[in-house]
Amino acid sequence: MNEASQGRVRIFAAERILAMDGSEPESFATRGDRIIATGPRAAMMEQYRDAELVDLEGALVVPGFNDAHCHPSQAALARVRVDLTAVSSPAGVREALAQRLKSPASTEWVIAQAFDERLVGENVVDRKFLDTISATQPIVVVHYSFHRAVANSRALEQIGYRTAQDAPSGGELLVDADGELNGWMFERAWLDPWLPGRGRESIAAGGEISARIAALGQITEELHAVGITSYCDAIVTPVEQEMYAAALADGSLTTRVNMLLWHSYFDETAPIAPASNRLQVAGVKMMLDGALSGGTCLCRQPYARESGTDNGLQILSDEELRAEIGRVHSAGMRAAVHANGDRAIEKVLEVVESLPARPDGITINHRIEHCSIVDEQLIRRLKQAQIMALPFSAFVHLYGEKIASYYGDDRARMTSAHKSMLDAALVVGGSSDYPLVPINPLLGIQSMVTRESTSGQVVGPDQRLSVSQALGVYTTGSAHATGEGSIKGKLTPGHLADFVVLDKDLTTIDAHEIVDVKVRSTWVGADQVWTAN
Repeated sequence: MNEASQGRVRIFAAERILAMDGSEPESFATRGDRIIATGPRAAMMEQYRDAELVDLEGALVVPGFNDAHCHPSQAALARVRVDLTAVSSPAGVREALAQRLKSPASTEWVIAQAFDERLVGENVVDRKFLDTISATQPIVVVHYSFHRAVANSRALEQIGYRTAQDAPSGGELLVDADGELNGWMFERAWLDPWLPGRGRESIAAGGEISARIAALGQITEELHAVGITSYCDAIVTPVEQEMYAAALADGSLTTRVNMLLWHSYFDETAPIAPASNRLQVAGVKMMLDGALSGGTCLCRQPYARESGTDNGLQILSDEELRAEIGRVHSAGMRAAVHANGDRAIEKVLEVVESLPARPDGITINHRIEHCSIVDEQLIRRLKQAQIMALPFSAFVHLYGEKIASYYGDDRARMTSAHKSMLDAALVVGGSSDYPLVPINPLLGIQSMVTRESTSGQVVGPDQRLSVSQALGVYTTGSAHATGEGSIKGKLTPGHLADFVVLDKDLTTIDAHEIVDVKVRSTWVGADQVWTAN
């Protein structure tokens, strides 16, 4: 048992500390995992004469970064299944799948994740390609965006797909020039078999629990290395819940984790496990439209969407959306709805605005995940409905030109409109959507501050944030997004002693150098969980 857990007072001092409440204390004192006081170093030492003094080596200390929408469990499970993250050729895809087919660990379904056609090549991996690897064992390759997947003939047969008309509502099956299924499944066409809900078997088995825990441990180490102390996992089923609970039990879960339970697994009649500040369910996730960077989000005005029609894809019907949000709200839980396009956001608002007041008088702050393409009127309605917004932090940097090419300059300017949202006093949390993109919060902060794409194109300059505002998104904003604003996101008395030490002061350097700043150490509950030394 370490000193922090025994309750001994420790005083942490640094060159500069941003407490994120507007103050800059010289030091803060902790007992257990909480901050108990802040102030001048000398005064702290005088007040707590038996305390241990810890001089934090670095230029800036801020509250621990909190990613309010990401998918670390999927990054871990990809390493247990077939991980295509770094595969850059068709031969590499073939070899990785063939190796798994030979492995004793192979199950009936062979699942590969994080496929990226930008690395492998467009229109290369399809049903026919996968059939050359196996005609007898079902293979599904999941795109890195998590909005589509491609399957071989055996997998399509077992799912029950023979023609494009077999696609469920909210999903699509693509065909080749001959009108035959080419293996590509969009949205619910692959999500329903992947996330079928309570009492139904998924096509993707979890794998050995020991392997899952080990993979999650690797991911946790990587997150701490970029200053992550908390995150909200935005798609969780019993497979992921079991993995997190096991990691917590064996002491390897050193991040604080909130979970969004996928709606088809939510049972409003069953009690939710008691919340802790280490692992808890923060809400129920559902998906209304497609991908911003994939050109499938639901917008008011038509655009040439990726799969060939003139607008985005609506995944849940209006009736399903109303029913699902309604039952989550009635159960006293937070609904977290994936909605990228302005029409999708509008549909969520229409439902939330129509919800009856709860008899217990409690206000539930529902969330819109991504909340990408907005206008000032939508922002005012979001504020009035007390909805929390989770716009992408780094997508303008990573996909600025692509977003503009899909949706036009006007919509691109109001994509991830952090400044307008903050000006309206809307709660805005930091969101990477990792592993779709890098999780590094400093990349997200730089993108919010500069609004520059990788090529240097400025997309929506009037949405630029100050460094302090961007830090607030990744600290106080994310804490509020899971209902934890009273215990996370600030270095003030009563808050958890979660913080990160940086080697440069973000507020004094060129904004284009923010992503290059290094983390010196990461601390959770006053315990050092990662160090660069």
